[in-house]
Amino acid sequence: MPSADDVLHAVGQSLDDDKALDVVVIDLFEKSFLADYMVIASGTSKRHLGSMADHVVEKVKEMGASPVAVEGVGSEDWVLIDAGDVIVHLFRPEARSFYALERLWGGPAPVQAATAHGGAGIVA
Repeated sequence: MPSADDVLHAVGQSLDDDKALDVVVIDLFEKSFLADYMVIASGTSKRHLGSMADHVVEKVKEMGASPVAVEGVGSEDWVLIDAGDVIVHLFRPEARSFYALERLWGGPAPVQAATAHGGAGIVA
């Protein structure tokens, strides 16, 4: 089984390859037992969200990570990917602003093209 940091790196690389917008990572290790990291990113359209979700799931499964659950595929605004220790939320910008998960979980404001934990395009 890959570590949470390895999964985070793979998710970050996948989102970077797919040109995700405003990618952030919130470290949940001290905040919740649900996961170690929450990744939040935006896409430009329903098709962009679906493509990003498909690629993230494919990358995580290739690594041999725990079973991956996906909710909201085909949705207009929000896709949730549960990859065990890493939870990924993919939003259209309007829905992301409405739900404001960064504010809810005390995470950083969106920063594009930053790197942390060795992952491309993510901020922790």
